[in-house]
Amino acid sequence: MNSISPFVRAARVTESFSLAGEWIDHDHVYTYIEQGEAEFFLSGVKYLVKEGDIVLMHPFMSHIIRSTSTQPLIQYIFHFDLYYEEERSLLKNTSAAHRESPDLADREMKLASIRPISHLQLADRIEWKKRFALMHKEFQEKRGGSSLITKSICLELLHLFFKNQSADQDQEGNMTKGWAFIEKSIRYIHECYADPQLNNVAISRHVGVSTNHLSHLFKSKLGITLHKYVTHIRIEQSQKRIIEGTHNLTRIAEEVGFSSIHLFSRSFKAAVGITPSKYAAMKSRVEWE
Repeated sequence: MNSISPFVRAARVTESFSLAGEWIDHDHVYTYIEQGEAEFFLSGVKYLVKEGDIVLMHPFMSHIIRSTSTQPLIQYIFHFDLYYEEERSLLKNTSAAHRESPDLADREMKLASIRPISHLQLADRIEWKKRFALMHKEFQEKRGGSSLITKSICLELLHLFFKNQSADQDQEGNMTKGWAFIEKSIRYIHECYADPQLNNVAISRHVGVSTNHLSHLFKSKLGITLHKYVTHIRIEQSQKRIIEGTHNLTRIAEEVGFSSIHLFSRSFKAAVGITPSKYAAMKSRVEWE
């Protein structure tokens, strides 16, 4: 660890009232839980996280997050590489497609074997938030020398992560039973959400288990029905397209797999709380991260 020289790519704060989804990123993701509770499924291992916890994920680590508290889940997040490479420094998007294969030097995977959870003591939480606030400010103001400042802060925050890691291995997460079926389903949904014929039967047939068993796995392990997860992905994709502003709502509904504009509008309002047209008006100047 003494040799690393981090390059920080992004820093943001998110607040989610009902979060459920899967992400894969091509860089390291460092997440501090400021408020709320959630289940993090990291490559099939479940961890229960709460206020004061840090989750550190290595590149291409599959992570599913499901908020579990009535409070909104507030996360402080930054993305980084362990080493600077000019070509990778130009990457703007942190998300990696499921079909991508990791193409990283071995040195970027140095943290792949660590336990990805740490719990900060109160005094360290105060210091952590001070340092993150400075990092976030540097990304907003983009002053000269920001990369050096964010590099030094990243090292400090990594130090706080390792300093507070529990030595109690009994708290290690356990592999989620049936995870292989869940993960295969999620990947298939991400690949085929645009098909209006995609349903529970088609997904379970692809995975190779009964529809009832797969539905039970989703509900018991992720707390969401298989059908609702498909709808969640379609709504998420429609939000991205609405913000991009290149197509009308009817075209977007078709692209994300809804059989009609009416079903799309009804599903969108149920999930987001407003109609697609109102969402488009509100978000017309917002850039999707």
